Amino acid sequence: MTATGQVIKTDRMPAELAPIIEALCEVGIGVADIIAKGALAGALGAGVGENTDGDQQKALDVMADEMFAERLKSTGVRYYASEEQEDVVELNPEGDYALAIDPLDGSSNIDVNVSIGTIFSIFKANDGAEESFLRKAREQLAGGYIIFGPATALVVTFGDGTQMYTLDRDSGEYILTNDRMEIPATSKEFAINASNYRHWTKPVRAYIDDCLAGDTGPRDRNYNMRWVASLVAETHRILTRGGVFLYPGDARPGYERGRLRMVYECAPMAFLVEQASGKATDGCDPILDQTAESLHARTPLVFGSSEKVDRVATYHDLPDEEVSALFGQRGLFRG
Repeated sequence: MTATGQVIKTDRMPAELAPIIEALCEVGIGVADIIAKGALAGALGAGVGENTDGDQQKALDVMADEMFAERLKSTGVRYYASEEQEDVVELNPEGDYALAIDPLDGSSNIDVNVSIGTIFSIFKANDGAEESFLRKAREQLAGGYIIFGPATALVVTFGDGTQMYTLDRDSGEYILTNDRMEIPATSKEFAINASNYRHWTKPVRAYIDDCLAGDTGPRDRNYNMRWVASLVAETHRILTRGGVFLYPGDARPGYERGRLRMVYECAPMAFLVEQASGKATDGCDPILDQTAESLHARTPLVFGSSEKVDRVATYHDLPDEEVSALFGQRGLFRG
């Protein structure tokens, strides 16, 4: 932190949200410092229990959650909803805002030194705690993430473009390094966990088969597949160089709606992506036009370059018999 106490200096954010973003950035420096110590900071990737949805919690998940909640008490955040907690916590009864957070996204990658991050979303607080979050995602005032990788950076939108601020370790400040991120319109990359291929719906399999067919298939070009298993890292790559990310629902019990949570992950990422000239859907419909049914509700997620997201939607729009025909002709993993 700098001598003036400011961690981020910018005129690009609404003044009323500045104390909240400042607090997030300040804690982000602390979390980045812990992560940078690796094994010297202890067993950060050790399992310490399960959250309400049965996902394993890592030591750093819980630590980061406590750090953010404690620091945000002194801001205008009334309601705090965390992926690591079952219910909404009231931090400041006089606050005007509701903040949803995934304190440590990608925690399965802690032990292998891969980029991870914090995802957050800010709404105007309603009278009810849960009601402040169970509303149309397009009502977000801000959405963003802090990525902890070779560099630590804040990527955020307030509804007027997507901005990136990079942490300058010498000054302790986040410096604006891209005032308007734009997802490239074309790219030869897609991201999906191909190990689940056999569980996907036919439209998803048909789309991926066409990508894998390369320049001999209907897409007429060769593609590279990426999969980091860290939503922050995947989003950062796509914001930087384009492509498409897919986490569809599938046939496995508990995966019918995918595994990503609407409130904590999908809504803020969709806000960022749309503000960077991309699109984000559940495979068919825009994420930002949807409302979570519960705090920890999940949704399929497809986001990235607009043309690619639209193309995924066309596969879902085809009559089943046409998709079946495509899959039968092009299924590269059959047999």
